[in-house]
Amino acid sequence: MAARWSYAGRWALVTGSSAGIGEAFARQLAAKGMNLVLTARREDRLRALGAELEHAHGVAVVPIACDLARPGEADRLWAGASEGRTIHLLVNNAGFGARGAFHEIPLARQVEMVQVNCTAVLELAHHALNAMREKGEGGIINVSSIAAFQPVASLSTYAASKAFVLSLSEAIWSEVRASGIRVIALCPGRTPTEFQAVAGTGSADSAFGVRSPDQVVAAALDALDSGRSYEVPGLENYLATWLVRVLPRSAVTRAAKRLVSRAAEKKS
Repeated sequence: MAARWSYAGRWALVTGSSAGIGEAFARQLAAKGMNLVLTARREDRLRALGAELEHAHGVAVVPIACDLARPGEADRLWAGASEGRTIHLLVNNAGFGARGAFHEIPLARQVEMVQVNCTAVLELAHHALNAMREKGEGGIINVSSIAAFQPVASLSTYAASKAFVLSLSEAIWSEVRASGIRVIALCPGRTPTEFQAVAGTGSADSAFGVRSPDQVVAAALDALDSGRSYEVPGLENYLATWLVRVLPRSAVTRAAKRLVSRAAEKKS
């Protein structure tokens, strides 16, 4: 069994930290004594959250406004986050989705989605891993989704991007697990955040397997302590990821399409 992760006095970089799961990561890590570099597009939210966490927990918080949809932003972010400090934990949380038929969603929007959900995750993980290998320790949490386990019609590019995150994370975990570095793919199910309004997927309240952002983050940090390669918060969600592996893929794809359509009919 892996030794428990050490939080106090060390630094974490959390992307997409102005709301939702990213904000929950920031709050729980600060409560454990971790200093934070917080990044998102909305600088006002970052500064307000940072001031609150500094006052409540006595940690240092550095806000860096950043739009990871722009090529080169991940490099700029890592340079700023790591200047004068060692990043012990990277939480690649930033991401978004868009519901609709593949041919109807604007191409530019889907390319932007791949840039944020895949390319920026890869770039930041690469920077972090190289820095962590020099120290012989560190952690990376890449936020994927249970959508990563099967194709999802009407969320085709989003599900594909999260499949990339899951596959990449598990492969890196296998490569570095003996080096003192922990890598986890976090695969939450429906989680009430601003994601639903942006993606147009309907309300997540009372959905199958729903978990709060705090519950999702608590599960992720437990997985970090344990050194697991991936985490699916919620027993029903975990069992669903196994069910889709044994059923015919055509049946799984049709079922996923119906679930997305029904969920989208709910008011956000």
